[in-house]
Amino acid sequence: MIFPKLRKEIIYSLVVGFFVVVFDQVTKFLVITNIPLYSRKVIIPNFVNLVHIKNKGIAFGIFNKPGTECYILAAITIIAIFFIIYMIFTEGKKSLFISIPLGLILGGAIGNLIDRILSGEVTDFIDLYIGKYHWPAFNVADMAISIGGLMILLSIFMRKA
Repeated sequence: MIFPKLRKEIIYSLVVGFFVVVFDQVTKFLVITNIPLYSRKVIIPNFVNLVHIKNKGIAFGIFNKPGTECYILAAITIIAIFFIIYMIFTEGKKSLFISIPLGLILGGAIGNLIDRILSGEVTDFIDLYIGKYHWPAFNVADMAISIGGLMILLSIFMRKA
């Protein structure tokens, strides 16, 4: 047999990652093709807009400055992806409470890496706000990374309790 039998936790992690990448890329495609750049569509007044912006930085606009080199961020992301895959095969096989969040993080990292490689920037489109207070625009990949990270933190705190 070429591949050893994979544990269900590893398979779930990889499947979750795959679906995050697909959902992320489909939603970004829909935004790019239906919302002009730098415009918005109100979804829930005073709470949610769909916008179409480009981000050369990382999640939530961090490092989105002139001079930030796309290939440096892409290289860092590739290293992170290999680390996440390593974690899936070492720690993820122990529990779904670790493998599913790692799959979310993996899918999010790959989703944004695809954008960075294809266009040198990432499409963000979810704009949450209350009145004049806005959360930085983000996308499905950013959401998956954030939720996965929070789930891992929660599982760590639950183990210690």
